[in-house]
Amino acid sequence: MTIRIAMWSGPRNLSTAMMRSFGARADTHVTDEPFYGAYLKLTGDPQPMAAEIIAAMDCDWASLARTMSGPVPNDRPIWYQKHMAHHMEGPIGIEALTAHTHAFLIRDPRRVVASYAAKRTKVRPEHLGVSRQRAYFDRVADKLGHAPPVVDSADILKDPPGVLARLCTALGIPWDPAMLSWAPGRRETDGIWASHWYNAVEASTGFGPPEGPLPELDAEAAAVAQACAEDYAYLHGHRLIA
Repeated sequence: MTIRIAMWSGPRNLSTAMMRSFGARADTHVTDEPFYGAYLKLTGDPQPMAAEIIAAMDCDWASLARTMSGPVPNDRPIWYQKHMAHHMEGPIGIEALTAHTHAFLIRDPRRVVASYAAKRTKVRPEHLGVSRQRAYFDRVADKLGHAPPVVDSADILKDPPGVLARLCTALGIPWDPAMLSWAPGRRETDGIWASHWYNAVEASTGFGPPEGPLPELDAEAAAVAQACAEDYAYLHGHRLIA
Protein backbone atom coordinates (compact mmCIF):
# COMPACT_ATOMS: atom_id res chain seq x y z
CA MET A 1 0.00 0.00 0.00
CA THR A 2 1.33 3.42 -0.98
CA ILE A 3 1.21 6.26 1.55
CA ARG A 4 1.39 9.70 -0.03
CA ILE A 5 2.10 12.44 2.50
CA ALA A 6 1.25 16.00 1.49
CA MET A 7 3.08 18.22 3.97
CA TRP A 8 1.62 21.71 3.67
CA SER A 9 4.15 24.28 4.76
CA GLY A 10 5.06 27.89 4.38
CA PRO A 11 8.48 29.10 3.25
CA ARG A 12 11.38 29.34 5.72
CA ASN A 13 9.50 26.84 7.96
CA LEU A 14 12.16 24.13 8.40
CA SER A 15 10.47 22.53 5.41
CA THR A 16 13.65 21.53 3.59
CA ALA A 17 15.16 20.01 6.72
CA MET A 18 11.94 18.02 7.12
CA MET A 19 12.30 16.88 3.52
CA ARG A 20 15.85 15.79 4.32
CA SER A 21 14.56 13.94 7.38
CA PHE A 22 11.98 11.96 5.43
CA GLY A 23 14.43 11.46 2.58
CA ALA A 24 16.81 9.75 4.99
CA ARG A 25 14.30 6.89 5.29
CA ALA A 26 15.02 3.93 3.00
CA ASP A 27 11.29 3.48 2.37
CA THR A 28 10.52 7.06 1.28
CA HIS A 29 10.79 9.13 -1.90
CA VAL A 30 10.61 12.92 -1.55
CA THR A 31 9.40 15.62 -3.93
CA ASP A 32 10.26 19.30 -3.58
CA GLU A 33 7.53 21.93 -4.17
CA PRO A 34 6.07 20.48 -7.37
CA PHE A 35 3.63 23.36 -7.96
CA TYR A 36 6.26 26.11 -7.72
CA GLY A 37 6.74 26.53 -11.46
CA ALA A 38 2.98 26.58 -12.10
CA TYR A 39 2.56 29.21 -9.38
CA LEU A 40 5.27 31.44 -10.83
CA LYS A 41 3.96 31.12 -14.39
CA LEU A 42 0.41 31.98 -13.33
CA THR A 43 1.13 34.82 -10.92
CA GLY A 44 4.29 36.40 -12.30
CA ASP A 45 5.52 36.73 -8.72
CA PRO A 46 9.06 38.16 -9.05
CA GLN A 47 10.82 35.44 -7.04
CA PRO A 48 14.54 34.65 -7.38
CA MET A 49 15.29 32.40 -10.38
CA ALA A 50 11.68 32.57 -11.57
CA ALA A 51 12.47 32.16 -15.29
CA GLU A 52 14.77 29.19 -14.67
CA ILE A 53 12.20 27.50 -12.42
CA ILE A 54 9.38 27.90 -14.95
CA ALA A 55 11.57 26.54 -17.74
CA ALA A 56 12.65 23.53 -15.69
CA MET A 57 9.28 22.38 -14.35
CA ASP A 58 5.95 21.02 -15.49
CA CYS A 59 3.69 24.08 -15.12
CA ASP A 60 0.38 22.41 -15.97
CA TRP A 61 -1.78 22.23 -12.85
CA ALA A 62 -3.84 19.19 -13.85
CA SER A 63 -0.80 17.28 -15.05
CA LEU A 64 0.97 17.96 -11.76
CA ALA A 65 -2.01 16.74 -9.73
CA ARG A 66 -2.10 13.52 -11.75
CA THR A 67 1.63 13.00 -11.25
CA MET A 68 1.44 13.59 -7.49
CA SER A 69 -1.36 11.01 -7.28
CA GLY A 70 0.31 8.53 -9.62
CA PRO A 71 2.98 5.86 -9.19
CA VAL A 72 5.67 6.60 -6.61
CA PRO A 73 9.14 7.13 -8.10
CA ASN A 74 11.52 4.28 -7.34
CA ASP A 75 8.58 2.12 -6.17
CA ARG A 76 8.91 3.32 -2.58
CA PRO A 77 5.98 2.61 -0.24
CA ILE A 78 6.00 6.20 1.12
CA TRP A 79 5.99 9.40 -0.93
CA TYR A 80 6.68 12.58 1.04
CA GLN A 81 5.61 15.65 -0.93
CA LYS A 82 6.75 19.06 0.29
CA HIS A 83 4.03 21.52 -0.72
CA MET A 84 3.93 25.28 -0.19
CA ALA A 85 0.38 26.33 0.64
CA HIS A 86 0.78 29.75 -0.97
CA HIS A 87 1.67 28.16 -4.32
CA MET A 88 -1.90 26.87 -4.79
CA GLU A 89 -3.22 29.84 -6.76
CA GLY A 90 -4.40 27.91 -9.80
CA PRO A 91 -7.39 25.63 -10.50
CA ILE A 92 -5.90 22.80 -8.42
CA GLY A 93 -6.19 22.77 -4.63
CA ILE A 94 -6.01 20.31 -1.79
CA GLU A 95 -9.25 18.67 -2.95
CA ALA A 96 -7.46 17.32 -6.03
CA LEU A 97 -5.02 15.30 -3.91
CA THR A 98 -7.50 12.69 -2.71
CA ALA A 99 -4.95 9.89 -2.46
CA HIS A 100 -2.94 11.75 0.18
CA THR A 101 -2.55 11.92 3.91
CA HIS A 102 -2.37 15.64 4.70
CA ALA A 103 -0.22 17.25 7.41
CA PHE A 104 0.82 20.79 8.25
CA LEU A 105 4.18 22.32 9.18
CA ILE A 106 4.02 25.72 10.85
CA ARG A 107 6.42 28.30 12.26
CA ASP A 108 5.99 31.54 14.17
CA PRO A 109 5.45 34.23 11.49
CA ARG A 110 7.89 36.55 13.25
CA ARG A 111 10.69 34.07 12.64
CA VAL A 112 9.61 33.49 9.05
CA VAL A 113 9.64 37.20 8.24
CA ALA A 114 13.05 37.61 9.88
CA SER A 115 14.39 34.73 7.77
CA TYR A 116 13.20 36.44 4.59
CA ALA A 117 14.84 39.67 5.73
CA ALA A 118 18.14 37.84 6.17
CA LYS A 119 17.91 36.87 2.48
CA ARG A 120 17.20 40.52 1.57
CA THR A 121 13.86 39.42 0.09
CA LYS A 122 10.61 41.36 0.46
CA VAL A 123 7.63 39.37 1.68
CA ARG A 124 3.87 39.90 1.83
CA PRO A 125 1.48 38.14 4.23
CA GLU A 126 0.18 35.86 1.48
CA HIS A 127 3.74 34.59 0.87
CA LEU A 128 3.69 32.96 4.29
CA GLY A 129 0.69 30.86 3.29
CA VAL A 130 -0.68 30.64 6.84
CA SER A 131 -4.23 31.63 5.93
CA ARG A 132 -4.39 28.93 3.27
CA GLN A 133 -2.85 26.40 5.66
CA ARG A 134 -5.68 27.16 8.08
CA ALA A 135 -8.32 26.84 5.34
CA TYR A 136 -6.85 23.53 4.16
CA PHE A 137 -6.59 22.29 7.76
CA ASP A 138 -10.29 22.98 8.30
CA ARG A 139 -11.28 21.23 5.08
CA VAL A 140 -9.29 18.12 5.97
CA ALA A 141 -10.57 18.14 9.57
CA ASP A 142 -14.18 18.38 8.34
CA LYS A 143 -13.62 15.43 6.00
CA LEU A 144 -11.85 13.26 8.59
CA GLY A 145 -13.94 14.21 11.57
CA HIS A 146 -10.79 15.02 13.54
CA ALA A 147 -7.76 17.30 13.29
CA PRO A 148 -5.05 16.27 10.84
CA PRO A 149 -1.46 16.37 12.16
CA VAL A 150 0.17 19.75 12.73
CA VAL A 151 3.79 20.16 13.80
CA ASP A 152 5.56 23.38 14.75
CA SER A 153 9.20 23.81 13.73
CA ALA A 154 10.06 25.12 17.21
CA ASP A 155 8.80 21.90 18.81
CA ILE A 156 10.74 19.78 16.33
CA LEU A 157 13.98 21.59 17.12
CA LYS A 158 13.39 21.17 20.86
CA ASP A 159 12.77 17.42 20.63
CA PRO A 160 13.25 15.94 17.14
CA PRO A 161 12.74 12.26 18.05
CA GLY A 162 9.76 12.93 20.28
CA VAL A 163 7.84 15.13 17.85
CA LEU A 164 8.75 13.16 14.74
CA ALA A 165 7.73 9.89 16.38
CA ARG A 166 4.31 11.37 17.15
CA LEU A 167 4.05 12.69 13.59
CA CYS A 168 4.87 9.27 12.15
CA THR A 169 2.18 7.67 14.30
CA ALA A 170 -0.34 10.26 13.13
CA LEU A 171 0.64 9.61 9.51
CA GLY A 172 0.29 5.85 9.90
CA ILE A 173 3.95 5.05 9.24
CA PRO A 174 6.56 3.50 11.54
CA TRP A 175 9.01 5.74 13.36
CA ASP A 176 12.51 5.47 11.87
CA PRO A 177 15.52 6.88 13.79
CA ALA A 178 17.21 7.42 10.41
CA MET A 179 15.11 10.59 10.21
CA LEU A 180 17.37 12.29 12.75
CA SER A 181 20.47 12.61 10.54
CA TRP A 182 21.49 12.80 6.91
CA ALA A 183 24.56 13.33 4.74
CA PRO A 184 25.40 16.93 3.80
CA GLY A 185 25.12 18.20 0.26
CA ARG A 186 22.57 18.69 -2.48
CA ARG A 187 20.10 16.03 -3.64
CA GLU A 188 18.79 15.14 -7.08
CA THR A 189 15.33 15.61 -5.58
CA ASP A 190 16.05 19.24 -4.61
CA GLY A 191 14.38 21.93 -6.67
CA ILE A 192 16.45 23.97 -9.10
CA TRP A 193 16.12 26.87 -6.63
CA ALA A 194 18.38 25.07 -4.14
CA SER A 195 21.38 27.17 -5.15
CA HIS A 196 19.63 30.30 -3.85
CA TRP A 197 17.78 29.01 -0.78
CA TYR A 198 19.38 25.80 0.51
CA ASN A 199 22.88 26.79 1.58
CA ALA A 200 22.24 26.11 5.26
CA VAL A 201 20.48 22.79 4.80
CA GLU A 202 23.12 21.61 2.34
CA ALA A 203 25.71 22.07 5.08
CA SER A 204 23.57 20.34 7.70
CA THR A 205 23.67 16.75 8.90
CA GLY A 206 20.62 16.92 11.16
CA PHE A 207 18.22 19.28 12.85
CA GLY A 208 19.75 22.36 14.45
CA PRO A 209 19.49 23.48 18.08
CA PRO A 210 16.36 25.08 19.53
CA GLU A 211 15.79 28.64 18.39
CA GLY A 212 16.70 31.57 20.60
CA PRO A 213 14.63 34.63 21.51
CA LEU A 214 12.19 35.99 18.98
CA PRO A 215 13.79 38.42 16.51
CA GLU A 216 13.33 42.18 16.55
CA LEU A 217 11.41 43.33 13.47
CA ASP A 218 11.06 46.72 11.84
CA ALA A 219 7.56 48.16 11.44
CA GLU A 220 7.00 46.79 7.94
CA ALA A 221 8.10 43.26 8.85
CA ALA A 222 6.13 43.32 12.09
CA ALA A 223 2.98 44.24 10.18
CA VAL A 224 3.41 41.23 7.90
CA ALA A 225 3.91 38.92 10.87
CA GLN A 226 0.91 40.39 12.69
CA ALA A 227 -1.31 39.81 9.66
CA CYS A 228 -0.56 36.08 9.96
CA ALA A 229 -0.65 35.84 13.77
CA GLU A 230 -4.30 34.79 14.25
CA ASP A 231 -4.15 31.95 11.71
CA TYR A 232 -0.84 30.75 13.13
CA ALA A 233 -2.24 30.74 16.67
CA TYR A 234 -5.23 28.69 15.48
CA LEU A 235 -3.01 26.02 13.93
CA HIS A 236 -0.57 26.14 16.84
CA GLY A 237 -3.43 25.18 19.12
CA HIS A 238 -3.78 21.87 17.26
CA ARG A 239 -0.09 20.94 17.10
CA LEU A 240 1.40 17.61 18.10
CA ILE A 241 3.87 17.76 20.96
CA ALA A 242 6.11 15.05 22.37
